[in-house]
Amino acid sequence: MIPELGHYALVLALALGLIQAITPIVGARGNDAALMGLASSTSLMQFAFVGLAFLALIVCYVTSDFSVATVYENAHSTMPLIYKVTSAWGNHEGSMLLWVLILSFFGALVGVFGSNLPATLKAYA
Repeated sequence: MIPELGHYALVLALALGLIQAITPIVGARGNDAALMGLASSTSLMQFAFVGLAFLALIVCYVTSDFSVATVYENAHSTMPLIYKVTSAWGNHEGSMLLWVLILSFFGALVGVFGSNLPATLKAYA
């Protein structure tokens, strides 16, 4: 159940990323404030869904859910807890997900604290 939840959250984050990549730029080019305003809310939702996906990956490592291929290949059940948690980003898939989480975190920071930016710059960022 947890791997499916993480996968679903990551697919939703991808859909939000596509919306976030297209609609604010279209709004900035057409000077549409409603479309530019989507950038803040989609960045926050994208960060929440990527965070949920990364949390699901960590839970899969901690509970030794070997139905997930990356857990099967990079962990075993007798590892200490700290190694299980850190092995979530110690492989290619986990480190890429952590990088996406960091990028979405900074995008969410622009969405939350970027009220002093011009609307077009915030839409492009």
